[in-house]
Amino acid sequence: MNRERLEAASKHGIITTEQVESLLNFFSDESAATVTQDENSEEHLRFVRGVGDIFITLGVIFVAVAGAQIEMSAYFNLVPVFILIGASEWLIRVRRLSLPGIALLISILYFSDQLIGFSLSNPELLDLIILIAIGLIFYLRYKMPFTLLPIAAGCLGIFSIIIGIDIKADHYIFALFGLLVFIIAMWFDSRDKERTNRLSDSAFWLHLLAAPLVVHGIMITLLSSDSVPFTEFFIILFFVIFFLIALFVDRRAILVSSLSYAIFAVIKLAITGKVDIENMTLVIFIAFGMFIIFFGVYWYKIRNLIFSRVSSIPIARFVPPFVPR
Repeated sequence: MNRERLEAASKHGIITTEQVESLLNFFSDESAATVTQDENSEEHLRFVRGVGDIFITLGVIFVAVAGAQIEMSAYFNLVPVFILIGASEWLIRVRRLSLPGIALLISILYFSDQLIGFSLSNPELLDLIILIAIGLIFYLRYKMPFTLLPIAAGCLGIFSIIIGIDIKADHYIFALFGLLVFIIAMWFDSRDKERTNRLSDSAFWLHLLAAPLVVHGIMITLLSSDSVPFTEFFIILFFVIFFLIALFVDRRAILVSSLSYAIFAVIKLAITGKVDIENMTLVIFIAFGMFIIFFGVYWYKIRNLIFSRVSSIPIARFVPPFVPR
């Protein structure tokens, strides 16, 4: 069931104009509900439906990157912004394509950034508010879950500016921000424990933001500080706890996001000389890589084995049930 057919039905008086959006959302959620998970399944990525989506997304990226290379004054960036908005109306609102929508949103934010002169190294409060407003309008217009990620990141930036936090000097601030985003993500997850509608998709993107923030705040502090004894032990303890939390809330996306960042962080620190590449830290990450492979294969069996006996505790009612799949 697509938008064209529903709008045609509306023109013939079969349904009202107001019912078109409701039916589209219903059929979208219904089709997502038919997605089943088996024992070896990953979290289903509903924002990509096939190779066609990837092909269209590459086209959007090609146009945006090429347009970014053209030298133009600030106000001329309105031209690509309007072009991308028109493409969004077609690809997202009419064709309901999520992956190209992600590329379109990022491109719109980039050219808007060029228009207002936003600087990531020295962000201004008003500029951040404008970018967040653009993201919020995008979310209200297209109901695209990914939009919550840049909105949440922008809100954290505004909060840092208002209270005068130096996030470059105090790494633990990232961990606190990550925990805050994680709590918000869990609110979305708790309202869709069966992972069948847009609330779960929204939580997915927020988890992808929260995990690297927590990892950055804690791991960089451990690896770059000479005053912390038994660094390797605390790294192991941190990731074991992190794994258990991801397992409890049934979100492998947390591990994918956090460990991808962890690999980047270790390589970065090794290049800068803050971590000896011959020490035990890298050996630990090799062991964790093997551990992750095992977790990926037997995710639901391990989850049920560890947590099925605590399914009656109050906090368990906010996460998916502990049943073997």
